[in-house]
Amino acid sequence: MLKRFISVIIAIAIFTLPWSVNQAIAVELTEEVRTVKLNPQGEEVVISLQEAETGKKIFNDTCSQCHVGGRTKTNPNIGLRLEDLEGAYPPRDSIVALVDYFQYPMTYDGEEDISLLHPNTDRSDIFSEMRNLTDSDLEALAGYILIQPKVRGIEWGTGKVYN
Repeated sequence: MLKRFISVIIAIAIFTLPWSVNQAIAVELTEEVRTVKLNPQGEEVVISLQEAETGKKIFNDTCSQCHVGGRTKTNPNIGLRLEDLEGAYPPRDSIVALVDYFQYPMTYDGEEDISLLHPNTDRSDIFSEMRNLTDSDLEALAGYILIQPKVRGIEWGTGKVYN
């Protein structure tokens, strides 16, 4: 009888824990957290919870091979931190600017086309993971990247973990 009771408690914990963790994550994504810069002019937009989830899935499927935790494997000095995105030329700290970068990637200083090196929709013949992404997908991806500094703090893009 005691074994059966313990088994039931363990089963309940196993099946409800993922649900409660997902609910906790959703609570953290308040409207304030989901408010990001839309364009270089400074207009803002609130991305939906669905867009944040879509962006997360796309990031994990397409970008995380080289940008785990917002870091950049090929250049650890430049990650996806907001400061790094703002420092690029042109700045990539808005949804419009990031979508443009996903389509036509340039070096950090904006002087050279790197479409043969960085996944993009313009060269989806080379980078098949970008082939089926729509403009809405790219906007969701950009929104996800832009909310991460608010969600993960200094941990995003630096490779440092703070507890």
